[in-house]
Amino acid sequence: MFMTYQPKKKQRKREHGFRKRMRSLSGRKVLKRRRQKGRRRLTA
Repeated sequence: MFMTYQPKKKQRKREHGFRKRMRSLSGRKVLKRRRQKGRRRLTA
C-alpha cells in the first residue's frame, strides 16, 4: 500500500493554477466565488 498523494509543484500548478482557471468560463466562476467568499488564496 502506497500513499496516493505524491506532491508535484508543476502538476499542481497546471491542474489547479490561476491560468488554468482563467481559461474556461467555469474556472472563472470558481475564482469569482472564491473572491466573494474572501479566500486569501484563490488558486493553488
